Order: sequence, then C-alpha cells, then structure tokens
Amino acid sequence: MSLPVYTKSQLALRNGQDKPQIWVAYQGVIYDVTESRLWRNGKHYEHWAGQDLTEELQDAPHTEGVFARFEAVGRLDAPSDSSQGGY
Repeated sequence: MSLPVYTKSQLALRNGQDKPQIWVAYQGVIYDVTESRLWRNGKHYEHWAGQDLTEELQDAPHTEGVFARFEAVGRLDAPSDSSQGGY
C-alpha cells in the first residue's frame, strides 16, 4: 500500500491545536498518535506534535520501535534539493 505524501506545512497543522489529528513524523513516515494519552494536547514531554522528530528522538529513552503501535498515515515530502543528509 502506498501512503499519501504530506508537506511539512500539512504535518504542522496536525499538532493537536489547529486540527483534531495529532501526527508526528519519524524517518520520513508520518504516524497518527491522536489516540495516545501520552500525546494529549499535542505535546509529549519536550516534544511537540506536527513536526519531524527524527533528530530529537536520538536522545529519547526508547527506541524507534515505539512507533510500531501507531498507524502510519503518510510520508513526509522531502525537499527536492536535499542531498540525503550530506553536509
């Protein structure tokens, strides 16, 4: 199944404030965390919904396996001029 692609602006609207959905992105995949009590009001500890959490979660006390319990609802649109992380 192919997931729809969303821009960072579209993801930002799913922050628990602007729209009822609460979404976060991790490694290019967008997850719906709306039903999680840990994401109530769009905030989980120091993390905010509606954004890409890939870099922030490097220091998290859990692994990326935490996303297995959430539904993947889309893919994050990568900027066309990105060079796959090269600096």
